[in-house]
Order: sequence, then C-alpha cells, then structure tokens
Amino acid sequence: MSSQESAMAKMVFRKTHRQVGRHFFVTPANSTNRHLSYGRIILNRETPGASFDNGNHETGLICLSGSATVTVADTSFSFGQYDSIYIPRDSQIEVQTSSNVDFAEFSCDVEHRYPLQFVAYADLEKDPALKFSTGKPGQARHLNICLGKNVQAGRLLAGFTISEPGNWTSWPPHEHAKMLEEMYVYINMPAPGFALQMVYNDTDYPELVVPVREGDAVLMPSGYHPNVAIPGHTIAFLWAMAAHREKEDRQFGVVNIQPGFNQSGSGLEASRK
Repeated sequence: MSSQESAMAKMVFRKTHRQVGRHFFVTPANSTNRHLSYGRIILNRETPGASFDNGNHETGLICLSGSATVTVADTSFSFGQYDSIYIPRDSQIEVQTSSNVDFAEFSCDVEHRYPLQFVAYADLEKDPALKFSTGKPGQARHLNICLGKNVQAGRLLAGFTISEPGNWTSWPPHEHAKMLEEMYVYINMPAPGFALQMVYNDTDYPELVVPVREGDAVLMPSGYHPNVAIPGHTIAFLWAMAAHREKEDRQFGVVNIQPGFNQSGSGLEASRK
C-alpha cells in the first residue's frame, strides 16, 4: 500500500450523504481524529424521526436542507436551512420532520457542560464577524461561522464555506495542528462538479491530493489543507474543528501560514474580531 493509500484509509470518507436515518461515519475509533466525530441525520416521511442521548459528547447540528423540530430535554426549536444548534453533553435529543431534512452532526468528548444555544441563520447573516466574504481574485469565498465565538463550547467549532467558481479556498495555506484538528464535508456540489483537496506537511510534494465530490469528508490531523474547485463550479464544504485542550484551544483564526505566502486578505483576521 502506498503512503497516500495508507493516509486515505483514515482521512477520506466517501458519499456520507446517501443513507437515511442517523449514521456516524467518522469517529476517533476509525480515523486520525482524537476528539471529533461526524455523522448525518437524514429523515423523510418514511423515517420521520431520530432520538438519541449524546453521553459525554457536546453536539453541534447544522441543517443543510429541509425543515424539522429539534427537542432537547423539554425545549423545542424549529429548523430551516443553515440554522444550527449547540447541545451540551448528557442531553436527550429528538429530531422530527413532517417532510424531509438533512442535518450534519458533529460531536466532541468534553468534561464540562456548556449552555444550550440555537443559532438562527437569519441572525448569523446580520453579524459581519460570522458571515463575510473574503479573498482576492482566484481565492474569493464566502464564510459562515455557525458555532464559533457566538456560542460557549468546550472543543467544537463549525461552519461552512462557499467559493466563487474555480477558486481556491483555505487560502493562503495554513495549519493549526497544535491547537485544533479539522475536517471538511463537501456539500452543494451536484455532478459533474468536483474539487481537489490537499493535506500536507511536505510543501514540495504534498502527501495527500484527492478529488472530492458531494458528501465526501476529508480529515486534517496536521498540515496545510488548501483546496480548489474546477473551472465553472463552486466548492462548498462544512468545516468542523475540535480543540485539543478543552476551551483553552478553542480559537478560530489562530493559524500558521505556509512560509512564502501572504496572510493579508485571507479572511482569518476578520474572524478574530
């Protein structure tokens, strides 16, 4: 097995958007992640609900499409596209839909409980530190920070990015492995659109360069991780990060830029404000 094939076995997970019900695809047990898990809750009229207890994991849900009601203990929230929620550990969670819904579910093990918080996308859109466009020609994209400094949490950060057609994102190349592990989940990329994802420590000859399509997930345990869309198509992805040290390392935008690249205009500055 080549070094790239070996890396892909625990870093690349394909077609995670195709199963109805609640399913986990990435956990510390089957991947390079130490804390971060990822799954999908895809419901319809035939499978209208899912109930679960998150145990010692804090949970973040992001609604990718459709509508649903999420109940945590005795509190219920109505969800539409891109609404999100932070749920503390040791919670009983119920998701119900009368039509169709697709949630991304991210979770991390934590020691402490933090407040339950619903984040309406309509409110997020009004905050220029949570939703903003950035990047120069060739690297222009639109960032949405769903679960960032706007919520209290132990490890989890999450949001999504949409590029301009044919552009790079996660640019300039950066890494933050001492503080955070990260993963991308590709969304809103109908065929024939695809992109290329890189993850590398060797700046001359990257160790991992893979094509990615709708539903694919790629993990970044360490290294720089830029990606690029094909001409005429956008690249869109959820990103989720887990802090290595609970609370202390939970910081978005604190990164190391690959030597030789200019950080100015990267969008990382806006996220720190």
